[in-house]
Amino acid sequence: QVQLVESGGGLVQAGGSLRLSCAASGRTFSNYRMGWFRQAPGKQRELVAGISNGVNTYYADSVKGRFTISRDNAKNTVYLQMISLKPEDTAVYYCAASSRLYIPRLETEYSYWGQGTQVTVSS
Repeated sequence: QVQLVESGGGLVQAGGSLRLSCAASGRTFSNYRMGWFRQAPGKQRELVAGISNGVNTYYADSVKGRFTISRDNAKNTVYLQMISLKPEDTAVYYCAASSRLYIPRLETEYSYWGQGTQVTVSS
């Protein structure tokens, strides 16, 4: 089992920044590929960024150049740095862990999920 707890969400004005954190406990964190998903009201949950246990990363086109995913295996934590935020970034953000040997794109490929943290970007 892996337990994931997100933090760092909040209300920010358009153009602002936030950094989300996801602290993991349980099994060896470095064994998992990590993803940040988001779900806006009335929309499906989507992957915005993923990271391997090394340096490989994935970003959705909508966040490229604005979001940066990183991980600190010593602290069992994955981060999502978000800059130049837009109102359309408003959503509940979830971190998730996958035991796949690549960065999965589908939420069904992630076994463990956090409870989510709300990000609201005002215009």
